[in-house]
Amino acid sequence: MGESPLQPHPLGDELRPAYAAQMVDLNAIDVEELASALADQTDYDHRWLIDPRSGEIVFWTSDGGIDGENPVDIDELDHLILIDPLPSYVWYQDMVDFAEGISDRSAGERLSRALQGKGAFRRFRNELHQGPPDLVSVWRAFTDSRAAVRAVRWLADEGIVDDDAAQQFHRDNTEAQLP
Repeated sequence: MGESPLQPHPLGDELRPAYAAQMVDLNAIDVEELASALADQTDYDHRWLIDPRSGEIVFWTSDGGIDGENPVDIDELDHLILIDPLPSYVWYQDMVDFAEGISDRSAGERLSRALQGKGAFRRFRNELHQGPPDLVSVWRAFTDSRAAVRAVRWLADEGIVDDDAAQQFHRDNTEAQLP
């Protein structure tokens, strides 16, 4: 049920992008904001980007560019890396793992049923909020910890942060225990 450990860069260190020569300190990056960007499944009228030299995360819109006032074509922002959202099945699996992992079998079964068919994300959220009140905070802690580890894994895969720092983050941020 837990996330797999971080793996070495799939292309090997010698094939990492050129910007990876200068790693960013993981503490300088807003991991929570990056996790939100990786989860943002809305549309392409807006995009999230990261500066690989500083770790600064910016929000781009087709109408307002990155500063909210000056439209700029996203292709002109070649010094920034697009943060493509992770596929929805990644986030769906969190819901499955949560429903299967909680000890309250009745709530778990209701959440599992909510995951069947189209509209599963909405139904799961509705069922979660109609269930025992303490499950909402447990769900948030569970998904936040998983999302943070995914974000740091993404940073390491992009060569923005050091693999050792990413490994340490993973060790320090264990998945929230389910009741």
